Amino acid sequence: MSKEKVPGHDVHYHLLSYDENGTERGGDSRGVLALAASEQPTDVFVFSHGWNGDIPAAREQYGRWIATMADCVEERRRVRALPGGFRSLLVGLHWPSKAWGNEDADASVFGDSPEAWRAIGTIVHSALDELAPATLPPDVRLALEELDRLVADDSAEGDREPFDAERLYQGGRLDDDLRQAGLFTPLRVLTFWKMKKRARTFGETGAAAFVRDLQRSVPGARIHLMGHSFGAIVASAAAAGATRPVASLSLIQGAMSLWSFCSAIPAKPGTAGLFRPVLANRKVTGPIVVSTSVHDRAVGTFYPLAAWSGRQLDYDPDGPPRYGGIGVHGVHGPDVGAVHHGDVRQVHDLAPGRVHNVDARSVVSTSDGIAGAHNDICHAELGRLVWRAVTSGR
Repeated sequence: MSKEKVPGHDVHYHLLSYDENGTERGGDSRGVLALAASEQPTDVFVFSHGWNGDIPAAREQYGRWIATMADCVEERRRVRALPGGFRSLLVGLHWPSKAWGNEDADASVFGDSPEAWRAIGTIVHSALDELAPATLPPDVRLALEELDRLVADDSAEGDREPFDAERLYQGGRLDDDLRQAGLFTPLRVLTFWKMKKRARTFGETGAAAFVRDLQRSVPGARIHLMGHSFGAIVASAAAAGATRPVASLSLIQGAMSLWSFCSAIPAKPGTAGLFRPVLANRKVTGPIVVSTSVHDRAVGTFYPLAAWSGRQLDYDPDGPPRYGGIGVHGVHGPDVGAVHHGDVRQVHDLAPGRVHNVDARSVVSTSDGIAGAHNDICHAELGRLVWRAVTSGR
């Protein structure tokens, strides 16, 4: 069983690893489920990392995030004093979300097909000749179009404008950070869509199956799901696929559509958000917490650039954009009924069964390259927010 110690704390979590299809690598989950059945925890926490997370990165992120929650001493004291006590089990899920990362398996993010390798080789060889030409070479444009075909996602969560490699490349040249990547900018955007789709696949398969197994092993336990970046898709899909409602859902700087939970996407009449059943079927008894920050460039800049494929962004001054992520805009749309909180430092009460958009720009603010503050989540204020979601209604 993969048991990991949290740095600086006498706290451990279990790390389970899955492949890109949602199939577990090894059988560590059997040991975790047996432990859960034996110890009967009152609360089980299941975490999912997001984009660019190989196994070392997953360990680093889970260690830092769980330490942040463990540092919330007063909140931990309060939860232990609640009726019924508090015995926890912590599980981090790893899924391969980093292109050419340090994984057990060696595979291209776009698949092992000859077409994928040939297309990637074309782009790399062209970049070695000239990294940032004024326009895309014709063979590179065709290679990118082939890769786009391989990452297509026809679900509501995959909604975007038709792929235009040249427009996307020119759009990237307008951004200081993206410009430096040259011909690799469109490739990076396609990797974004591939990992977004993979998050949905893993959430609907491996993650959801593990949550259902947990619910069978510890039928009385409250299960809390937390996802960061694309991990928000994983956590939402796991909630949707659970046998019975989970206790809370925390979506931290989520890289998923702001329309994900609505009954009808305004720009696509008759189409509901992919995770509408989470609200419609009351799959979360406690709060659904959504952190937002205008300093999150991965969601605020990269997400719409990818969705618009380099076209002029279409922002409605009186409402959210057609394409945008919850990590900047929060959750919106018909029949969502979200509660909006102006400052994460001032959140005291969270209504069970409601979506809570929480502005965390006051703490999610330190920029780190092209992602901006996307990964700047290990703050006491966010830790306390998740603890409030855990204890809401108890």
